[in-house]
Amino acid sequence: FSPRDQTTADLRRRLARAGLPAATLGEAAAWLDACDLVKFGNHAASVAEIPEATTWVDVDATALLEFRAALDESRRPGLLAVVARFVVAGLAAFPALNAMVDTERGEIVHLDGVNLGIATQTDRGLVVPAVRDAHRLGMRGLDAEIRRLTAAARDGSATAAELSGGSFTLNNYGVLGVDGSAAIINHPEVAILGMGRIIPRPWVVDGQIVPRHLTQLSLVFDHRVCDGGTAAGFLRSVADAVENPLSALAEL
Repeated sequence: FSPRDQTTADLRRRLARAGLPAATLGEAAAWLDACDLVKFGNHAASVAEIPEATTWVDVDATALLEFRAALDESRRPGLLAVVARFVVAGLAAFPALNAMVDTERGEIVHLDGVNLGIATQTDRGLVVPAVRDAHRLGMRGLDAEIRRLTAAARDGSATAAELSGGSFTLNNYGVLGVDGSAAIINHPEVAILGMGRIIPRPWVVDGQIVPRHLTQLSLVFDHRVCDGGTAAGFLRSVADAVENPLSALAEL
């Protein structure tokens, strides 16, 4: 996104939503450039500071689709909200991934609750609105907040507070038509989980090759906060929940 690709009216509307006075095109563009620099700074800090490692797994999501299809259509949460609930449960079991690294004090800060960032592609680039206190919400509550925040992010009405403050990010890059990605951690978070598209593929079940709906989950994590065993444990917990959602819900 480049501010200079916007009209003067577009820029002034964005400034008004941010609570700033009307400005000239040049002043507006300069302010919006500064916003982009914040995002650039986060990405640069992530690459420069974080020793990233990636682990991934192919997952049979057939039962997940069947579970969602069986819900009341009028109150049926989106797939992302269902997976988000499993992510929150996984973070409760593996809290090392819901943390931040305080480089000045040289310590890892473990967070009490989950503010779940949802990576959202917009006409102005990628932003990450955060669902506050995601650990207090069920699937339908998560669904409502995810829909509200992503809509606000795309139409430009999201506040600065809504676009920051996440403690862990979930990225559904499957909506872009791809299977996998080694995403950049949203600094100062320490991990990001990505989900690829769900498509029919041959899969071995009980020794037989059958068509199943598969997806890939990939976790990029900060090696300073945990080792591969912890990261794999979290990833496997989410994968197991996707493959057996009813069993996972019985544990929540």
